[in-house]
Amino acid sequence: MTDDPDLARVDACDAFDVFAKSCPSRGTLEHVTGRWGSLTLGALHEGSFRFNELRRRVDGVSEKMLSQTLHALERDGLVHREAQPTNPPRVDYRLTPLGSEVAEQLLTLIRLVEGRMPQVLAARAGYDAEREALTP
Repeated sequence: MTDDPDLARVDACDAFDVFAKSCPSRGTLEHVTGRWGSLTLGALHEGSFRFNELRRRVDGVSEKMLSQTLHALERDGLVHREAQPTNPPRVDYRLTPLGSEVAEQLLTLIRLVEGRMPQVLAARAGYDAEREALTP
C-alpha cells in the first residue's frame, strides 16, 4: 500500500476512466484543458521560456495563476522547470516529451476552433437575436 493518495486511487481506476469521480486522470485533464493550462502548454510548444516571457506570451494571465499553472503541469510531468544558479536566478520552462505530445493534441483543437470562428460568431449572433426576440 502506498501513502500517495493519487497512487492509491489507481486501484479504483484500472482503466483511468476520466468519467469516474475518483480517477486521477480527471485532475490532469483539468490542468491540461483549463484556460491557463491549455494556453501555457500551447505557448511552451513554441520553445523554452523564462517566466516573464511566458507571462507576456499568455496574454492576460496573472503572475499568481501562471505560477500555479506551471506547478500543476510540472507535477503532472508535462513541464520541466530548470533553475540556473545565476545572480539573479534564471528559471526556464519547457515541455517534457509527454507535455509535447499533449500540446500537439491541444494545438490541433486550438487550430480547429480558430478556423471555425466565423461559424461560432454566426451561431452566437443567431442565438443572441433569438433570445433578444423572446425578451419582452
